[in-house]
Amino acid sequence: MSIIFKAFIYLVFFSILHFGYDLTSWSFLKPFCGADESIFQHLKMAFWAYLLSSLVEYPIFKRKQRSYESFWIPRFFSATVVPWTIFLVWYLVPATIGKFPLSYMELAWALLVSYFSGLAGGVIERHLEEQRLSFCLKVLVLFLVLVSAFLFIRFTYQLPWIDMFRAPE
Repeated sequence: MSIIFKAFIYLVFFSILHFGYDLTSWSFLKPFCGADESIFQHLKMAFWAYLLSSLVEYPIFKRKQRSYESFWIPRFFSATVVPWTIFLVWYLVPATIGKFPLSYMELAWALLVSYFSGLAGGVIERHLEEQRLSFCLKVLVLFLVLVSAFLFIRFTYQLPWIDMFRAPE
């Protein structure tokens, strides 16, 4: 699957996860879908959407007779990086220009950044596929993806006492 097409599939999953819980109110979707418009919820949606797009991609990859490990480790790493790519790139506008003057501009920027993050994940995984990955790196990636999944689920139900942008009281 091309990186451009995978990023589009990722954006579709991201959109589904963005509205899935609001439209259905199905409680089992809450750990994966956005429950509000917070930064955290968007990072969570990006993580799960990237994993879902990788699941769609797997049957195509498998036909190429590559190893299971060379597929999943790069995608797990990308799934961990993609949310933070959204965070870093999206905040370029608030940091340099300030608040968006019109809401449609913010929406357009959010879609562009989300698509870009999918492209970035694709580039990372394609390069990692070509490398011989050490055991330590594989363990680190598995640790990071498991910690990410745990935090995205845990903080869906109980936010931590500290905010990313405010000093603790």
